[in-house]
Amino acid sequence: MSFPRSRLRRLRRTPTLRAMVRETVLEATDLIAPLFVKDGLSRPTPLEALPGQQQHTLGSLTEECGRLCEHGVPAVLLFGIPARKDEAGSAAWDPEGIVQQAARRVRAEAGDRLALIADLCMCEYTAHGHCGVLRGETVDNDATLAAYGRIAVSYAEAGIDVVAPSGMMDGQVGAIRRALDDAGRPDVAILAYAAKYASAFFEPFRHAAESAPRFGDRRAYQMDPANVEEALREVRLDIEEGCDLVMVKPALPYLDVLSRVKTTFGLPTAAYHTSGEYAMLKAAAARGWLDEDRAMLELLVAIRRAGADLIVTYCAGAAAERLRRG
Repeated sequence: MSFPRSRLRRLRRTPTLRAMVRETVLEATDLIAPLFVKDGLSRPTPLEALPGQQQHTLGSLTEECGRLCEHGVPAVLLFGIPARKDEAGSAAWDPEGIVQQAARRVRAEAGDRLALIADLCMCEYTAHGHCGVLRGETVDNDATLAAYGRIAVSYAEAGIDVVAPSGMMDGQVGAIRRALDDAGRPDVAILAYAAKYASAFFEPFRHAAESAPRFGDRRAYQMDPANVEEALREVRLDIEEGCDLVMVKPALPYLDVLSRVKTTFGLPTAAYHTSGEYAMLKAAAARGWLDEDRAMLELLVAIRRAGADLIVTYCAGAAAERLRRG
């Protein structure tokens, strides 16, 4: 009886052997935790569509950031929900806005142990829920760029390390880079939501951030899910305009895009494991259809394997704790 000379199972026999030849490694330092902070809350508000997540007060946000630091998560992505909204979204660049307050408070507690990233968009701040300044019922791209610049400078002055423009306006990275440089803040980095698709997987987020548009949708500025080459064009433009990191959003349905972006450009690349992806995992686990820990780590490894250097995920705290336990 003949036997194969190459037996790949030889290196799968024990956990130690499997770990020795593992090609993709997931660590807590690969993770970024998105957090919601709402102005005027007296206590944290649990989010039904995002089990385990909540709208934070300034106090509970600071405590959560401390826990994430202890588990080795290196960064948080802040989303602010203001006490008041107007047509211009002016609370976004208010020096006493909720993200600005949160940045100062977390920095005072965590110091440089935690990188502070602020999502830079206007949908949480505008009365109409769209990502920029309206002209009629259409987002005015160039007027919006001026607002984005004001927001970026305000965030920088509050102590934000990285601004993350997510509105998918043409020229947004260049406008933000110029505004930061002109304000004497060339040290602040830009994480561009370079390939952000008009996805069905954002719905739980819109409830959490109170950012659903009052009319229409965002398909006029977010990308068509059918397109890959367009994503590469978007990423290339953001790099040329001066971004420091790029992001693909969502993650799991767009692993092919993520892989193309990483191999084409080689820039530090993030993927956003979105609210809808997280909600599906939690719902299946709650019904006993999945082992939550195993499924969570498997999907995060898949995102890393496809090319992500960093993963924005609502699983960040749980995954980091699980990895810490070995």
